Amino acid sequence: IDRQSETAIYLQIVTQMINAIQRGFLTKGMKLPGTRKLSQMLNTHRNTITAVYDELEAQGWIEVLPNRGSFVINKSDGKPHKIKSYDENSLARYPSQTKFNFKKSNILDNPFDSSNCLLAFNDGSPDLRLSQVADLAKRYSSDLKRKKNRKYAENPNQRDFFKKNLSNFLNLTRGLHISKDNIVITRSVEMSLFLVSEILLSPQDIVVVGELSWFAANMVFQRAGAKILTIPVDDDGIDTDAMKKLCQKHQVRMLYLTPHHHYPTTVTLSAQRRIDLLELSVRYGFIILEDDYDYDFHYGNSQVLPLASADSEGMTVYLGSFGRSLAPGFRAGFVVAPQNLIDEMYKFLGIIDRQGDVFTEQVLGEMIEEGEIHRHLKKTLKIYQERRDYFSQLLQTELGSYVKFKIPSGGLALWTQWNFSINLMKLSRKCLENEVSIPKSLLYQNRNISAIRLGFGSLNQNEMKTAVEKLSEVLRDF
Repeated sequence: IDRQSETAIYLQIVTQMINAIQRGFLTKGMKLPGTRKLSQMLNTHRNTITAVYDELEAQGWIEVLPNRGSFVINKSDGKPHKIKSYDENSLARYPSQTKFNFKKSNILDNPFDSSNCLLAFNDGSPDLRLSQVADLAKRYSSDLKRKKNRKYAENPNQRDFFKKNLSNFLNLTRGLHISKDNIVITRSVEMSLFLVSEILLSPQDIVVVGELSWFAANMVFQRAGAKILTIPVDDDGIDTDAMKKLCQKHQVRMLYLTPHHHYPTTVTLSAQRRIDLLELSVRYGFIILEDDYDYDFHYGNSQVLPLASADSEGMTVYLGSFGRSLAPGFRAGFVVAPQNLIDEMYKFLGIIDRQGDVFTEQVLGEMIEEGEIHRHLKKTLKIYQERRDYFSQLLQTELGSYVKFKIPSGGLALWTQWNFSINLMKLSRKCLENEVSIPKSLLYQNRNISAIRLGFGSLNQNEMKTAVEKLSEVLRDF
């Protein structure tokens, strides 16, 4: 127990006990010590241990049986909680087309549409107005003037400062056990996905994703020549039984998932299914590609650790985005994996992005080292939670007869399910006429589903209210 840490003692204990369960040190069915005995063993207050057991039970790791005690959850006991022609007469005009052939990709066509509406929903982006632009600019300017940073910029291999601090940050916040040698720094999650696919996937490899999954990741996998298979997703995340059956029929190379808040439905992968997936990956030899795109946006005290925190066999590749709540130019992607894979990734990175951005990395490293990123996240998280609650209340009050949803435990978007009688593409067009943008990339409608992923993070309360009221007006005129 680190009593100087900003993390509450009971959460430190919860994190370590979850790791012990996932790694098999606390086995299924094992009876845990009573609260009084464990408090004496750990030299903590008994109420602290009571809070630990309450949290473990809420997350589905243990069960408390009256008059019998607390037990590590047993697998057999059921589910735990859970892109004009060339004018030859104009020499001053640059040619609009090549006269040579080249490969074209329909897979990578831009799926996004844009508008000039002041009120626009997205898939869960943060509000740039909350980013620390002035502080970031000051830090960046200061770092540009330092001679040692210029030296580092000339030799990217010496840029360890950010990696060291990022590894410490990830260890603290995600329960990982890594060093700087286990991290690759990239420009974005998309770059991370590209690197991973280039190294780990070959044509015709099978990649499994949820029936509803992040389209950008699917595009990257398809570009690599992989064959994509899908499995169902329910309130507990991806269906591990379906994954097992798929593995029995096919040689699966990789499973891609977003377990913290599944994209796009926002559900959290249950504790039991996390254990099941780690066991299945070892048994059938498939890679778990874990994308933790919005880990920083989690409300409440519950800590849902990534699968990578419990992987002792080297089957998980963990990727995410650091500084997502900061201004766009000050964000970084990362990949966490065993060192042999990291070494191979740096060979590819040396071709496509050898220089990197040493000054931005220096700023981000300083923010971690000085604790500024923790303060910023704490401040903005409170604002986003208030926006989530207000947006949920607005939808229930104004659109309750058209839509249903569950309030997510984190993230910056709500998964809203709509009446099948409503044509969502028509709804999107009508809203655009009323100066409210709902891009088609947020719409999910077929014979089995009618849903919209509505991001609330980039809108303040007044903007939400106006947008929902306009949406309500459009629905009444349908």
